[in-house]
Amino acid sequence: MTGYQEVLGDPSYSGQIVVMTYPMIGNYGIASGDYESRRIYLSGFVIKELSRVASNWRQERTLEDYLQAHDIPGIFGIDTRALVRHLRDRGAMRAVIGAESDGVEALLERAKGSPEMSGLDLASQVTTDEPYQWDEPPVDFGRSEPWPSASRKVVVIDFGVKRNILRSLVAMGCEVHVVPAGTAADDVLALKPDGILLSNGPGDPEPVAAAFETVKTLIGEKPSFGICLGHQILSLAAGAKTYKLKFGHHGANHPVMELVTKKVEMTSQNHGFAVDVESLPSGVEMTHINLNDQTCSGLRFKDAPAFSVQYHPEAAPGPRDGRYLFERFVTLMDEHKEA
Repeated sequence: MTGYQEVLGDPSYSGQIVVMTYPMIGNYGIASGDYESRRIYLSGFVIKELSRVASNWRQERTLEDYLQAHDIPGIFGIDTRALVRHLRDRGAMRAVIGAESDGVEALLERAKGSPEMSGLDLASQVTTDEPYQWDEPPVDFGRSEPWPSASRKVVVIDFGVKRNILRSLVAMGCEVHVVPAGTAADDVLALKPDGILLSNGPGDPEPVAAAFETVKTLIGEKPSFGICLGHQILSLAAGAKTYKLKFGHHGANHPVMELVTKKVEMTSQNHGFAVDVESLPSGVEMTHINLNDQTCSGLRFKDAPAFSVQYHPEAAPGPRDGRYLFERFVTLMDEHKEA
């Protein structure tokens, strides 16, 4: 609905056309402090009404300028809620944005010629080229005290990481090092991390096969936390299976229950695949369930310090109910240190 800047910068949308359902988009402009990545990764942007005037003391450019600067096609004047209802019934599908003068048949052929999401390794296209260290904390205008000093080292394997995940780790007192998706397990461990985070990312998890062996080696070596695609990769490394959802889960306010406490949290989600619960090995158990469709929203390893969730605890945009998961990760690292 809102949070359009964070959506535009989320690498998990790579190769996709995104439809926003809120009627007016762009009214608070674009602020550099809210970038979720170094560029726009989605392929097209569809809205009902474009606000060409931005009212926000932090904004530095308009939404229209931002899209043009990154050469991303956008279209407005669409009945977006009718389009979303169609997608909800028929499922996510291939599409194009084109001119009427191109002709319907030609546009249809272009849509049919675009690749299916199943089988696509998009993580290799959005991951960082080189390792880097991240030290920028979240923007928090209501905070007066300094953020905690870094007392734990976390290596983030980048399958398409959002910057707010990195900011959230810094806010928890972590020294954050980001490495490419293809980094070998030995190279990850050579950095002597206290914990390893498997990031979110786009596309089908199964083609990211090289990561399975890496993660399989890392499980049990250091506390591990998987988010979204990282959750799926952790599951596949354990021997489970994944499958494509008809539409996927996108946007905010998806209800998820933690099975032990029965606590329900509202979550931000963006994925098109899910973990097959029936395929989980005996050493892995489901910890969270999506109350809308009963799909797996979280899991943990019984004999290793590793857990994951299908949703986004960093929630940019979205509810912040899942922040406790970063605290859980920090606690796991501290316990492992003491051991």
